[in-house]
Amino acid sequence: MLYAQVHLTLPAWVHDAVDGAAVFPGDEDKVGLAIALSRRNVEADTGGPFGAVVFGPDHRVIAIGVNRVMPHTCSLAHAENMAYMLAQQRLQTPRLNERIGPVTLATSSQPCCQCYGATVWAGIDRLLIGARAEDVMELTEFDEGPLPADWIGELNKRGIEVVRDLRRDDARAVLKHYGESGGDKY
Repeated sequence: MLYAQVHLTLPAWVHDAVDGAAVFPGDEDKVGLAIALSRRNVEADTGGPFGAVVFGPDHRVIAIGVNRVMPHTCSLAHAENMAYMLAQQRLQTPRLNERIGPVTLATSSQPCCQCYGATVWAGIDRLLIGARAEDVMELTEFDEGPLPADWIGELNKRGIEVVRDLRRDDARAVLKHYGESGGDKY
């Protein structure tokens, strides 16, 4: 029999990890939350060292995501994709900014080639990044895949502002811990 459904979930600890009423006004605060989620995911042994958060125009959390590739044996279960899918389900729209106005994604590390593509289509207006792809590849065994040479320019052309290196050292510390502890490849 062929499988006819996919069931992806975040770990149970996420219910206590974020206060849904909290406001995260600054870019550093937003990325700080994504990094905290990535750290917790590693510490709880519930996935890889990546966290992502979708924020609405009111600076409140719409959805969060952490890497769940290994627990779900699904290469699509990256933190950004998990956050996008949950936000899309919550808002009942595939283009998040069409429903509520400007949407921000904060991520602990630069999106890989897969998540880069998802960002183009998810209706994101701002992309906030902690660690760079070169940090991920230096400190872990991950291959982030190919991106356009001017990937930031390509996002900018589509109306997506990119801000990098927010709390980069904190994000690198999570990646380093994961890499040194012999974490799973995904």
